[in-house]
Amino acid sequence: MSELISWKNKKTKRPLIIFGARQVGKTFLLKEFGLHFRQIVYIDFFRNSQFASIFEKDLSPKRILQELELLLETSIDVEQDLVIFDEIQYCSRALHSLKYFADEFPSGNIASAGSLL
Repeated sequence: MSELISWKNKKTKRPLIIFGARQVGKTFLLKEFGLHFRQIVYIDFFRNSQFASIFEKDLSPKRILQELELLLETSIDVEQDLVIFDEIQYCSRALHSLKYFADEFPSGNIASAGSLL
């Protein structure tokens, strides 16, 4: 957890990727870490295929966040909230979008978890 807090406190950072075997606590760790933020925006690509469709049009982080806000009926501030892309291996375009999130939101709190990456 201390390494995650250190990542959170950086002024510029890249999206966080936690990978490993199935059922070892990746999601649990990220949700616990999320308690250090205003809110957790949790996206599970395995349980909800609607999320993957958001990434089909293009990989523009601003558009992706706007569509997530509409779908989740909540506002998202990537500098105050923790956005978690869970089971990201089920949406390769979401994985590729992390590069663009890093470019457009260098101080954003974007995290992902997955196995078989």
